[in-house]
Order: sequence, then C-alpha cells, then structure tokens
Amino acid sequence: MQRYKINWKIEFYLLSLLSKRQNGRSVVYNINKTDMRRFFTLLTLCVVTISSLYAQKSYSLSSPDGALTATVSTGNATTYSVALEGKTILQPSTVALTLTDGTTIGSGKVKRVVRGNHNEVITPKFYFKSAIEDNYNSLTVEYRDRSAIEFRAYNDGVAYRITTDRKEGYTVKDELAQFNFGSDYKCWVAYANLTGTKKDKYFTSFENTYSNIPLTEVSDSSLALSPAVVDVDGVKVLIAESDTENYPGMFLHNPDKSTSLKGHFAPVPNEVKVGGHNKLQSIVLSRHDYIAQCSGKSIFPWRVVIVAKNDSELAGTDMVYRLASPSRVENTDWIAPGRVAWEWWNHWGLTGVDFEAGVNTATYKAYIDFAADYGVEYVILDEGWAAKYKNNLLDVVPEIDLKHIVDYAAQKGVGIILWAGYNAFNADIEGVCRHYAAMGVKGFKIDFMDRDDQPMMAFYYRTAEACAKHKLLVDFHGCAKPAGMNRTYPNVINFEAVFGLEQMKWSKTTVDHMAYDVTMPFIRMVAGPIDYTQGAMRNATKSNYRPVNREPMSQGTRCHQLAAYAVFFSPLSMLCDSPSAYRKEAECAEFIASVPTVWDETVVLDGKIGEYVVTARRKGNTWYIGGMTNWTARTLEVDLSQILAEGNYTADMFRDGANAHRIASDYKREKITLPASRKLTVHLAPGGGFMMQVAK
Repeated sequence: MQRYKINWKIEFYLLSLLSKRQNGRSVVYNINKTDMRRFFTLLTLCVVTISSLYAQKSYSLSSPDGALTATVSTGNATTYSVALEGKTILQPSTVALTLTDGTTIGSGKVKRVVRGNHNEVITPKFYFKSAIEDNYNSLTVEYRDRSAIEFRAYNDGVAYRITTDRKEGYTVKDELAQFNFGSDYKCWVAYANLTGTKKDKYFTSFENTYSNIPLTEVSDSSLALSPAVVDVDGVKVLIAESDTENYPGMFLHNPDKSTSLKGHFAPVPNEVKVGGHNKLQSIVLSRHDYIAQCSGKSIFPWRVVIVAKNDSELAGTDMVYRLASPSRVENTDWIAPGRVAWEWWNHWGLTGVDFEAGVNTATYKAYIDFAADYGVEYVILDEGWAAKYKNNLLDVVPEIDLKHIVDYAAQKGVGIILWAGYNAFNADIEGVCRHYAAMGVKGFKIDFMDRDDQPMMAFYYRTAEACAKHKLLVDFHGCAKPAGMNRTYPNVINFEAVFGLEQMKWSKTTVDHMAYDVTMPFIRMVAGPIDYTQGAMRNATKSNYRPVNREPMSQGTRCHQLAAYAVFFSPLSMLCDSPSAYRKEAECAEFIASVPTVWDETVVLDGKIGEYVVTARRKGNTWYIGGMTNWTARTLEVDLSQILAEGNYTADMFRDGANAHRIASDYKREKITLPASRKLTVHLAPGGGFMMQVAK
C-alpha cells in the first residue's frame, strides 16, 4: 500500500497536544476539552486528506506520435487536460452527466481503467479522401455505477464520450462539458440565428457569420454554435462533437465571462405547434427541464478537441468523420454524388423561352435539358411542387406533371430530387419514400427542421434510415450541423447549416460574405460537408453588391465562385444560377460542371482563418486547386510541390482579370505549363480567387 506523508505542521501540533518533554523525557498529560476538540478536528482533517489522496488518481494518455498528452483525473469529479509537446493548451475540464434522480455520472468510484490502441484504414467512397488512417490510443475509466468514460488520443486531437449500461430507463437533466483555457485567448464563434422566433432560443438554422473575439467577450446570453475555434498562442483548438444520435447537439456559451467555454444543450420539447414558414415548421412553445430520456445501454456523443499547429492543418482534419459510427448501409453502390441544377436561388430565372417560367412542367424540362447538355447529374424541384399548407407530399400542384418530369429526366440521364418541408415529410416518412422511390425520384432535400434537440436528432437518423431503405439520397437543409452522420448513413450526402450563397438574396451590404468564405472552411466545414449553393454568374464588388431577391448576385469575383468548387466540400454540388445564365457563360459553366464532388485526396496548401485559403483536391490523376481571399487583394505563392512529384504539368487556370477589382465578373482563362519548381505566383483581387485543373 502506498504511504502518504501528513503535513508536518499538523503532525507536530498533534504530538504537542499529547505530550510534553521534561528532563529530556516525554511525558503524556491529560488534555482539556478545547485541546481535545482541536485534536479531533485535526485528526479528521488528516483522515479526509488521506482519503482524498487515496481516491484521487491521474492517468496519462498520449497520442501515437507522442506529441499530444491527455491527463485524466478521477475522484470527486472526472477531469481531463490536454498538452501539446509539454505545453498545456486545455486546462483541467470537468466531464459529467447529471440525472434527474440526483446521480452524477463521472464522480463515482472507479472500478478499473482499461487501456487500448487502434490502427486501421477507413476507405470511404463519398468523402474528400479515399483512405483515412484511424490511429489512436485509448483509456477507458469504468465506474462502479455501470458507467464509463472513454478517452481517445489521436495525433490531431483528443476526444471523449460517456457510456452507460443501466438496466432501467433514466432521464438526463444536464451535461457538464467544460473547455477551460489558461488565458483570455481569442476565439472564432458564430451565434445561433434566431430568425423566425425569439420565444425559443434553441430555434436556429445554424447559419451565421463568425466573430473573432476574446473568450471573456463571448456572449453570456446568446448561444454559440459548435464547432468553434480558440487560438492558444498560435495553436488552433477546435471544439466539436461527433455521433449525436438520439441526443441533443452541443451549443457553447460562457455564462460567467471566464476563459472557458461550456457545452449547452436544448431541453426536450414539451409543447409543440405547427407553424413557421408555410406551416412547414414545428415551433416549440415550452420545454421540459431535462435534455434527454434514455433507456438501458446508452452511448453518448463524442466531445472533440482538435489540435492543429497551423491553420492549414486544421482545415484538412477528418477527426469528426473518424469518430462517427461506421456505415449502416450495406450496399452503397446505388449512392451517386454529383452536381445539381437548381431553380430557387435564381428564382426560376429563364430567359429567351416561349413560356412563363415558374413552378410548371415546361420550366423543369428546360432545367433538365440544361443538365443533360452539360453533364449535370441532378435537378432539384424546390418548394412549390406540392400543395401549400396541407402537409401532404402526395398532393402535387396541377401545374406539375411530376411523373412526366421524372420520366423525361430519366430518358436524358438526369435524376430528380424533391424538396420537402419538415412537417410534411415527417407526417408520413415511410409512405412518401416508398411512393416516390417507385416513381423514380432519386432523393429528397428536406428543409425547415431548425432544431437539434433530442426528438429532432432522432428524426434525422430515422429519415436517413428510411431513405436508405428505399435507395434515396438525402440533402438536409435548414438543419443542425453534421456530426459524422454522413459516415453512418452515406446516403446523407449534404447538410446546410452554413451561411451560404442564398444569404446574398437578402443580406444587407454590411454583411461580409468574403470573410465568411475564408473562415468557414477552418471551422464549420471540419464538422462535415456543406450545402453552400455556389456558382453565381452575376458577381459584385464590395461597393456594387446589393441584395436583390429575384435577380441575386454574389459578393466577390467570378473566380471566387469557381474556386468554391474546390475549396468547399459538397458531395451534392449546386449550380445555383439559371440555365440561361450558364449558357451565356458557357466557358465557366462547362468547367464547373466537370469538377468532381468526392475525392481521392485533399491537401490544404495554405491558409489563414479569416484571410485566405488554398485547397487542392485530387480525383484519379487530376488535381483541382482553388484559392480565395477576403476583401483584401493579395498575391500568393502557391507551392504545388506539396502535391506534385517532379515532371511536366499543364494547368487550365481561371484567375481574376485585370479589372476584377471594378467589374467582379472579369476573369482570364489560360493554359500554362508549370515551372520546374512547381510554384506559381497568383494575384487575387479584393474578394477574388483562382481555380485550376492540373494534370501531366
């Protein structure tokens, strides 16, 4: 048994109370009541001290490369800290679940500690790389109350999750997920968008721009979206989650204006009504005082701390995907990511046709014709094809001959994807899936969930499972951010939860979309793919931009839009503008319609959060490299030697034109031979970009 030394001052005083030296000898005396009380007080203190020393233990867990170390401490509470190369970047932070019966998971007596390691290669078919090294060391603390906390240390971060193995059902009142930092570092946070209602602060479409502020200035009243990034003396620490099945998603907040971010979770709805946009939303009127109801064995989401030595490294991480549950879709051969023509952003903006464009069969046949001509795999029928207010997706408006449209598209090698509002889809998930799969529809774009509490998270997974059963793709719009579901259900190929191009239909001129475009890839996109809806052919400089709903424009240059097809990861990649606009700009349209949407390899070549980003993606033997900047013009040296071996390479390059700073649509296309150094100097206009295809 390990021996512990009691504080020598306490020991000395105890002995002095009980004895006195006389003539060199120790004589024991009777002690009075005051001394007796002091004696027992100090004795109790000693017992408590010794007990706590016995109860409190620390365990060290290192990443496979040894650079990251997590220290896990158990006792009255379970805490963890993270150090990079010996420097603490995350201070001790508490992990706990509190149940409505008064139990606190994470503070019980430890039964045992189990260590392990893992090393395999994951081979996803629908991701931004074709091989993922899943290599980590683990430490699992098992408690006597049939719960456990598993910690994993990867080379790029640390994660933990709580599990329970209870026989009876229970209710989770709250979760304590702390992320404590040692100083008032700057962070990047985006707050929940409360558009639509302010009665429920958890009502959000997870779309907002980022603020770069000190930790102590994070709002104590608004909820911040995860992921979020903290800059710890140049080291980037991203806080995220993974595997959020049947459990609320994690917001972040700072209620005490400290140097800490804390997880916050939406309580379970109590009273709900149909309302919102065209009565397609479910509006929460009141909530319970707990966040989740569980039964039996439960595996809770991963809390993820990604650590990157530089910004480029952060943008290229795949840790959220690695932590998610493996695919539950046995046969994925039918899943086909690709490009999609879309009418809503351009407001059915056809010109030069002999019919009035809108929600009608002729309009959609024109979009199908364009898709077939340019090799675009899908066309989306957005809101309007089904009757309003009825919440019945089998009730098609008379202007639409849906069966004829689906058959016409199939003859031309184009698939049809149908938009669906949440309430209408949720009313009959199985029936809707079965009916439209039989018709030949290829998938659904499901919109207006705007929540991530436990019942809504269950809906996402229930929908993914039902659609997979009927071989239907899913594009979640107006949804919670992804957290690995695209691994578990690879038919879920896109998520919105991004301040995408649709925002330019109505955003004020003060909104800085260019800063967002070079911030989001380092934060939101780490969580998973984005339904950003890029591809605008009407482009505006900072001074020329204005919101126009029916003839929308993008902020930034034409080449900024083209670069988005490489920088942004969207397995279902939108061409947001109208067929008429693309036919007039055939050179750009043909190029973006040829860009793959899933990849064999991805390398973020350069970047700085909020300023610029350069991303290279490979499909087969061909590389696509895109770069974009904020409203600051800059000249970049693009080092392609990071991805290209020695040899002769040619590049098909689109770059900002000489007058792109005044006329944002100005660009120049050129075929060039790469220099032997494989380094290119590229100038980007304000809000500019470049895009190129490179091959031997």
